[in-house]
Amino acid sequence: MRKIISVAVASGLIFGVSFAASHDVDAAKAKTYANCKALNKNYKGGVARSKSAKNKGGKTHYKPYVSKALYDKNKTKDRDHDSIACER
Repeated sequence: MRKIISVAVASGLIFGVSFAASHDVDAAKAKTYANCKALNKNYKGGVARSKSAKNKGGKTHYKPYVSKALYDKNKTKDRDHDSIACER
């Protein structure tokens, strides 16, 4: 019984540390772009804050890349405040 508990605790710690590290990497990679043209060179559909963000405007041609950290760095480029920056 002790072995099972110790394996479960160890697995939980390993999973927790790896999950936290991957989240920090995404935040570290986030870049502030000068304008939407520059952002759209790397992300054709723009950047969404979350997967559930819905476009308020018309039909778009590309799906946005989902990244909270990247959206937060480029929040000023979201003109219609729909949680998608520079959508096309």
